[in-house]
Amino acid sequence: MNRVRLKLRSLSLLFVTGGAAPPTLARCDSGLHETFFQALRTMATNNNNINNPKKAKEQLRRVKTKENRNKRGDVRGPSTVYVQVVGAGSRDSDASLYVFSEYNRYLFNCGEGTQRLMQEHKLKAAHLDNIFLTRLSWENVGGLSGMILTLKDIGVPECVLSGPPQLDNYLNAIKSFSGPLEDIKLSVRPYTEETYSDETMTVYQVPLFAQSRTHSRSGSSSPSQSPASPARDDLHANICRENPSEGQTAARNTSLVVAFICKLHPKKGNFLVAEAKELGLPVGTAAIGPLIAALKDGKNITYDGKEIRPEQVCTPTDPGAVFIVVECPSEEFVEAVFTNRQLRRYQTGGTEDPAALVVHMTPESVLKTDQYKEWMERFPSTTEHLILNEQVSTVHNVRSHKIQAQLNMIHPGMFPELKSYKTKEPQAALHVPNVRAECLLKFQLRPVMEWQRDAIPSCNTEEFVKEASEVPNFLEEVDKCKKICFTDAAELSDRGKRYPEVLFLGTGSALPMKIRNVSGTLVNISPSQSVLLDCGEGTFGQLCRHYGDDVDDALSKISTVFISHLHADHHTGLLKLLYQRERALTTLGRTFSPIYLIAPVQIMSWLNQYHNYCEEMLSHIKLIPNKFLCDGSETPTQRTKSFIQALLKTNDLEKFQTCIVRHCKNAFACSFTHQSGWKLAFSGDTMPCDAFVHIGKNATLLIHEATLEDGLEEEAVEKRHSTTSQAIGIGVKMSADFIMLNHFSQRYAKIPLFSEDFSDKVGISFDHMRIRFEDFSAIPNLIPALKTLFAAEIGEMEERRERRELRQPRACSSETNSEQKTTRALEVGQGAKRDQEEAAAHSVEAKRLKLS
Repeated sequence: MNRVRLKLRSLSLLFVTGGAAPPTLARCDSGLHETFFQALRTMATNNNNINNPKKAKEQLRRVKTKENRNKRGDVRGPSTVYVQVVGAGSRDSDASLYVFSEYNRYLFNCGEGTQRLMQEHKLKAAHLDNIFLTRLSWENVGGLSGMILTLKDIGVPECVLSGPPQLDNYLNAIKSFSGPLEDIKLSVRPYTEETYSDETMTVYQVPLFAQSRTHSRSGSSSPSQSPASPARDDLHANICRENPSEGQTAARNTSLVVAFICKLHPKKGNFLVAEAKELGLPVGTAAIGPLIAALKDGKNITYDGKEIRPEQVCTPTDPGAVFIVVECPSEEFVEAVFTNRQLRRYQTGGTEDPAALVVHMTPESVLKTDQYKEWMERFPSTTEHLILNEQVSTVHNVRSHKIQAQLNMIHPGMFPELKSYKTKEPQAALHVPNVRAECLLKFQLRPVMEWQRDAIPSCNTEEFVKEASEVPNFLEEVDKCKKICFTDAAELSDRGKRYPEVLFLGTGSALPMKIRNVSGTLVNISPSQSVLLDCGEGTFGQLCRHYGDDVDDALSKISTVFISHLHADHHTGLLKLLYQRERALTTLGRTFSPIYLIAPVQIMSWLNQYHNYCEEMLSHIKLIPNKFLCDGSETPTQRTKSFIQALLKTNDLEKFQTCIVRHCKNAFACSFTHQSGWKLAFSGDTMPCDAFVHIGKNATLLIHEATLEDGLEEEAVEKRHSTTSQAIGIGVKMSADFIMLNHFSQRYAKIPLFSEDFSDKVGISFDHMRIRFEDFSAIPNLIPALKTLFAAEIGEMEERRERRELRQPRACSSETNSEQKTTRALEVGQGAKRDQEEAAAHSVEAKRLKLS
């Protein structure tokens, strides 16, 4: 016992001091050392664990379970393994695969929206410690930064990224906005380290190099890029000169993709108890154990003078199926796939058992080539082929469709039905049987090899409408709303012809969830110009689902993007939007022009690194640092001045202003005034801020974050956000004509709690809600129908609030107004360590809200 205490004391000393292990610890049992050290390392800098013993216990349990399997030499192979489609490769949901065994979870590619889909469809990330990337392109890594942050937050101790060696550079680049990521051990396993093996399978990485480097930068989903013009080259040079530390020799290499050959470990056959009893074996006694072990190892045994062979009492050993994941993004890679010797080994006549499944993340243009068709035909007829590309027809975000269908019943104009993008390219005529991907489609590899479609989600608008219709009093409230809102049918049919028009693409905070995506608001200023306010992960996917086949036209009109600050939920959708915008302009035959990017200048650390090491992107932007649009700011360079003037002219704006707000370091709000006189103010993320009141004075529309409900003022101070009444109070001070609340905590998934301060000048936003200024009088009339539709959710939230208030009695009377509550919270929160928060401005964990 004394020895154990000494070991733990030594471990504690190491944990607290961060020093070298004392000699006693070095001599202690390696199993104890490894288990406790791993657990302590993953918890050491994670403050959440201090207040979350359940999370800490789960971390330790996971480490010990894995160590115990290793100790007993458990190489039986898993009993259940399946490959499941997450994103099917449609334009709004990039291709990704989830692989499950009872021992491990894996992800192949992680485009934007992957995390949101996994959350909606309950694909757990808790055991996800290996992510395989076929190519370093935004289609494959767009959701990776958010996924890493989530893995860190839920206590996954380690995650390994396999694929192109430039993934190291990608990880360094995302730290410019995510912080140091010390709470999760991240590492890269480049393709040069060919073999990886764990409890489930062995994975071989197969590098494939394009014949030419002139292939499309954006791969399968984008037209080939034309050679860069001198003007675009000059822009790149200018941006690098403004950030000289970033303008180093590029290590970008888009000529590489990595295929993965995955072979399951063999699984010994099952022992057949009934047959064993018939043969007289001592079933149910201690003597049976060694006999079963020998028989499962394929050995004959002799019992009571009788020889018994394994096949008499055991099912056959499963040798372990092979599945292959290959991306062939353009025709330049076809030759490499066709001639690769490692892949050839798993085809007809190869030296290994043929692949059971080949997953093709391959565009239709490549599938149509004779060489690729021939390569597919080399596999035997027993091989299944799964294809993920834009030809798929499936709905991914079912909950988003459901709530929109129900809101559409209240006001079809403000809540239009969602659409899907359908590619116009015809399907390739393939000569082998194949299956087109659908969201959650499974191919089970063990115990029985088969397709499983039972998990594929159903998206039936009629069922959604029927469900809402059965909510007590809902249809009556809808009728009342429509009588008030619509004077005649002509007003409804005339929608969409008046500007400006505001489209809420993401109204949630912190991380994408099934109903509310993260921040993004599109302001259609005129029939030809749009401004995007923040661009969180998945913003393009939201545009795709809103506009459907018209998404290219919507993208082509976006001339300006405002990024309020560098938290991941406000800017990690930018690159996808830029690449898809270029594709749209090419498709429509329009001249390419960069967007005006109004953002904190610190964003260039991230964008320069991505440009240098991953994909070209600097030619897509003309940077206007936020600080140069603040009152009394320093004089910008002549080049930046010209960008500001061009921005105003392009959008018919009289003024575009920014101000520093009370959130993290380098966080900004903005307001802009149109030449016709209307004015829009956008808060970004902030506590109540007088500087924002000043630049938004007399706004026609204020869009203000209302992350938390009233009564959570102290939490709002801690997180540096606003409550509902605080947001409304800013609108009153600003003398805004109308206030739209957004950026709700994901604890208010469907609807936030209403404040007593709500008036006929306040509305709440939903994803895909579309409003124009003429709707201001109608928006408050939606509230009775909304309260009825979501009565159950509101009731649950009110019960939670009552329980919270019983646990923490409030010191003030119910008559205390919002301003008094804010003052008290600020006094209590003086120790909220503002200096520390600003020093950790780039640490996403400190700023992502804890979900209730």
